[in-house]
Amino acid sequence: MEIAENAALVVVDVQKGFEEAGFWGPRNNPGADENVAALIDVWQATGRPVVFVRHDSVKPDSPLRVGHAGNGFKEYVEARRGKGSGGELLVTKSVNSAFYGTPDLGAWLTEAGIGQLVLAGIQTNMCVETTARMGGNLGYDVVVALDATHTFDLVGPFGWRRTAEELAQATAVSLHGGGFARVVTTQDVVTAAK
Repeated sequence: MEIAENAALVVVDVQKGFEEAGFWGPRNNPGADENVAALIDVWQATGRPVVFVRHDSVKPDSPLRVGHAGNGFKEYVEARRGKGSGGELLVTKSVNSAFYGTPDLGAWLTEAGIGQLVLAGIQTNMCVETTARMGGNLGYDVVVALDATHTFDLVGPFGWRRTAEELAQATAVSLHGGGFARVVTTQDVVTAAK
């Protein structure tokens, strides 16, 4: 695997509000935060651009709503912001796709001549997957570091329930098998990016 010299790391919604287990329920992949931190560190050490995406929920009871402490980035992410030399962008959004945020992610990538995105963050099957699908549709070379993401158990129609791990695997199969993105491990990305 090759990681371009100007590949953008897109860190999706790594916010304090996702630590409110009573709201979200059981999650998978307890090592996700460590892997997100490792990716940010490698991107900043190699002078590559990092995009930090924040979900500003418009739902009044959401832990991610503006004005609530949960809207802020997790401490390890906040501590790394502004530390790299490869450029940095903050995108805020109120929907799943980072491409529908402010400022315009697509315009920023085009202006910078960036064609490859590496995605990490929360939730695997929601904002990470939606951003990956849209990136693939827009013609970007999208890489998803699956173990640098996590999600939560979910109930759907007909009483169907899926665990967070089942949802993460379904996302991986859909993205990779469907040609939207290459789904890999953090170690794969770190090795290729150094």
